[in-house]
Amino acid sequence: MKYYIIAGERSGDLHGGNLVKSLHRYDHHAELRGFGGEEMKLAGVKLSVHYRELAFMGFISLATSIFKIFKFISFCKKDILEFQPDAIILIDYGGFNLQIAKFAKQKGFTVFYYIPPKVWAWYQKRALQLKANVDRMFVILPFEKDFYKKYNWEVDYVGNPVLDAIKAFKPNQEFISTHGICVDKKLVALLPGSRKIELKLIVPLMAEIADANQEVQFIVAAVSNLSDSLYHALKGKSNVKFVEGETYDLLNHADAAIVTSGTATLETALFKVPQVVVYKTNMIEYFIASSLVQVKFISLVNLIAGKEVIREMIQRNAKKELLQVELRKLLHDQVYISSIQSAYENQYRLLDTGSASENTAQFISEYLNRK
Repeated sequence: MKYYIIAGERSGDLHGGNLVKSLHRYDHHAELRGFGGEEMKLAGVKLSVHYRELAFMGFISLATSIFKIFKFISFCKKDILEFQPDAIILIDYGGFNLQIAKFAKQKGFTVFYYIPPKVWAWYQKRALQLKANVDRMFVILPFEKDFYKKYNWEVDYVGNPVLDAIKAFKPNQEFISTHGICVDKKLVALLPGSRKIELKLIVPLMAEIADANQEVQFIVAAVSNLSDSLYHALKGKSNVKFVEGETYDLLNHADAAIVTSGTATLETALFKVPQVVVYKTNMIEYFIASSLVQVKFISLVNLIAGKEVIREMIQRNAKKELLQVELRKLLHDQVYISSIQSAYENQYRLLDTGSASENTAQFISEYLNRK
């Protein structure tokens, strides 16, 4: 069969690549085309557009790039009509893929959505738009299934691809020696994320904490395609090191972590590392986001639990004094550490439902065969 698959960012490309590998096990003659990156290309997708051309992040960036986005949407529609797929598979990338879903449904194509946009977080009535334009949807967070039931829609919970990636992780036995890490000192992972607008505000805060804790080793999970200048405040400190592309090895050895909100909070939890979430952005972005968001928490860990498991320090609360107190607890308060790790264990069991990509590929294959 022919599949048109769309992922608009790095994480979507990774999950898309794994899904395509699983699809090949059910459809040996699968022909795939679409938007994605190197992982999807290696798995056998003929790329029409690479996701790096779609790198629009944040409300302001989106607003200033709106004409470019519409150009890619128009191209995508034409490419689909030319390819005439048996099914279209959408992966995350909500604003773009919601437009494609509507178009595809109007043209009579079968539409699958793997890792749908977080409509439960803001503007929840977009769930109705998804329901109207998607034939079958595969969600990766347990509470999403109940959320869509409110709209009389039965969706499939397939497990979480982050857990799949962690299960497949093979530790580098030389990580400690390669980076000259002292095993007698506490190790704190710093995960400032990948958005420039956030790094500019969060990295200086992390630098203040490093200065205040000279006896602690800090290792920054840096992003290779970002300018070194964004990490300037942390550079040259005797107790700070940097790694690139080794986040899982870092978390495998960390005693605690300071994490910017995002998938990294869930990854940190699945490695059972006590963490605190810090989030800062500019006032315009924060005002827009805070006026739209309809959930109590920003970290996936707390959202999945439905309660505060880890502390979230957002905007004005993301300051040195509060962060210093929390870090001390994460490193030295054994009762506090145990309570967090116990909650982590519960989340691991909840998410552990087999391979998300394998489950999704099986559902897609069964649906198309029945059709």
